[in-house]
Amino acid sequence: MSVHHGLRRWIPVGNLMVAAAMAPASAEASARLAAGPDEQKLKAAWIYVSPVGDMGFAFGHDQARKTLAAKLPWLTTVYAEAVPESNVDRFLARYVVEQNVDVVFTCSFGFMDGTVAAAKKFPNKMFFHCAGFKRGPNSGNYWGDLYQAYYLNGLMAGALTRSGKVGYVAAHPIPEVVRHINAYALGVRAVNPNAEVRVRWLYAWYDPAKAREATEALIAEGCDALAFTEDTATVVQVAEEYTRKGKPVYCFSHYSPMEQFGPDSVVSGELMDWTPLYEDILTRIHTGAMTTNNLQDVDYFWLMREGVAQIGTQFGEPINPKFVDALKTSMVGNVSAYDLVFQRIDEMKALKFDPFTGPIRDNTGALRLKEGQRATLKDLTTIDWFVEGVVGKVPR
Repeated sequence: MSVHHGLRRWIPVGNLMVAAAMAPASAEASARLAAGPDEQKLKAAWIYVSPVGDMGFAFGHDQARKTLAAKLPWLTTVYAEAVPESNVDRFLARYVVEQNVDVVFTCSFGFMDGTVAAAKKFPNKMFFHCAGFKRGPNSGNYWGDLYQAYYLNGLMAGALTRSGKVGYVAAHPIPEVVRHINAYALGVRAVNPNAEVRVRWLYAWYDPAKAREATEALIAEGCDALAFTEDTATVVQVAEEYTRKGKPVYCFSHYSPMEQFGPDSVVSGELMDWTPLYEDILTRIHTGAMTTNNLQDVDYFWLMREGVAQIGTQFGEPINPKFVDALKTSMVGNVSAYDLVFQRIDEMKALKFDPFTGPIRDNTGALRLKEGQRATLKDLTTIDWFVEGVVGKVPR
């Protein structure tokens, strides 16, 4: 599921991912190339739904922005943080009109309709929406997904839990979050078949108070291993508080390195490095391969194989050393949970394994994926049901 080799969209056909080539570059692209890479400047804007100072989704995107602003001499960047989804139209117009940017990256699922509207209003600018599914001649989509990392963290959670109950603090009931909960649960039950996953919804991307309340509620229910999708380190901080009081709670950080907030609780986590994906897009724009006339089929969906998704307490440390011995002594058949994690990483990068491969049943017992059947990209991006082991229903 890569767009490394040429500008293309990946389309699910059966169990395969087939590449559809993009339209050839326009006169606009030729003009960019004629100007020369050293002469052609590019100004890009990022719009975030959360504060960039809080560890999580917005922080990860902004780290990539900073990295590329320092690396690419032809790139100038600006950004806006904590932008309400209902107010994105005003910020888009501001950056296009007042800042005269060439391309805007909108980093929230709820920014989708505003992004599409702005693309129609400003046809000579480029827009890229993170996590969306609507496109146009000058607006594309991109996404780096963590479901494989959640599965790996689930393997570790299943191996470490003593209660057989693991928790998940979830932001919104959208396919992305449901997909991650399911991947986590599949990992948990691959190691601990009788374990259950309990979910608490925040209905917010950023709400530290609600995140604390949800975390404490899950711990009160007996959950001793926690994952989450929300834009703070609150879950990790609460887990660390309980651990230091003598009630160990394992946790897995989200999007950004969070070991500093829970050195005795963070086992691993899902880490996202947006840098290679943004660099690919920006370089294609800079060289003229991407223009305001050929983005209608641009739909990035990058995973561990492409290097955007990783696991770790921090980059370069996939598992907290404090938990390595426990994972090495937890056996899954003839292999330790520790070795199984790295075996699965290699297999996923080689496209030999994917968590969403059947047989998979939902938590009502209905068969969703047959034996050997692998979920398509459409399946993954529209999922609205829980796998076996997850308690409750997806809110409608």
